[in-house]
Amino acid sequence: MKSKIIRYDCLLFLTAAIWGFAFVAQRLGMKYVGPFIFNGVRFALAALVLSPFVLVRRFKFGYGWTGKRRHVLVSGFSAGLFLFIASSLQQVGVVYTTAGKAGFITGLYVVIVPMAGFFWKRRVGWRTWLGAVLAVTGLYLLSIAGGLRLVKGDILVFAGAFFWAGHVLLIGSFSKSIDPLILAFIQCAVCSLLSLAVSIFTEVISLNSLYLAAVPIIYGGVFSVGVAYTFQILAQRHTPAAHASIIMSFEAVFAVLGGWLILGEVLSVRGIAGCTLMFAGMIISQLGVIAERRKGKA
Repeated sequence: MKSKIIRYDCLLFLTAAIWGFAFVAQRLGMKYVGPFIFNGVRFALAALVLSPFVLVRRFKFGYGWTGKRRHVLVSGFSAGLFLFIASSLQQVGVVYTTAGKAGFITGLYVVIVPMAGFFWKRRVGWRTWLGAVLAVTGLYLLSIAGGLRLVKGDILVFAGAFFWAGHVLLIGSFSKSIDPLILAFIQCAVCSLLSLAVSIFTEVISLNSLYLAAVPIIYGGVFSVGVAYTFQILAQRHTPAAHASIIMSFEAVFAVLGGWLILGEVLSVRGIAGCTLMFAGMIISQLGVIAERRKGKA
């Protein structure tokens, strides 16, 4: 049991690392293209990368359609819709606020997830709550240098945090009955189509701008979406949503690391303290999951 928990936690941790470094790619890509075309192309690329694996699993091995086909399609569309809304609100919100505030406010989904489970009458252990509090405190120290004042961008990113939390909960539910690759493919395709549809009416699109943003888009599509979201779905088949959200919130640490290595940004003592608190929150939550599973309650 311990080895399985550690294995899936490592997948979530790797997911956080990929997402964290994608923050750097995303900043570089936004110099050339708008947020909706960036999301639309990278999610389309991710769906393209996943498509051959989905076809093989579907037709050669018969995997994927666990239950009715309608259930699979509706579940994939729901996950893709939440993914589209969350990523769009975050991308547009960053335009009107600082990256530090956006990182902290988005990280609030770490608290929203267990709170949602509580209101849905799901048991959430005290270690998970403590881990969430420590993780959010760490995110605050890591991302916020001054006072937190809500502006237009903050409100948009805050709204997005609720949809990120909803996406985590949906994946935690759907991944138990649907093949993870098929679920990842459908949600990527849905998010891409919706993003591209919006970009047609709101952004100027040119082949030259896409060419200049090619490397960030490729990283964002193949690794951040195609690989990382699939890892998330695989891991959440065996990991409680509240616990998974804490580990995935560690992407903020890797974002800072990527900024330091690639963009020359410096991590302050306050930031190091934030990273330490987030790591403590992750470990405490993990211990809580192990303890609850030993008792047969998780």
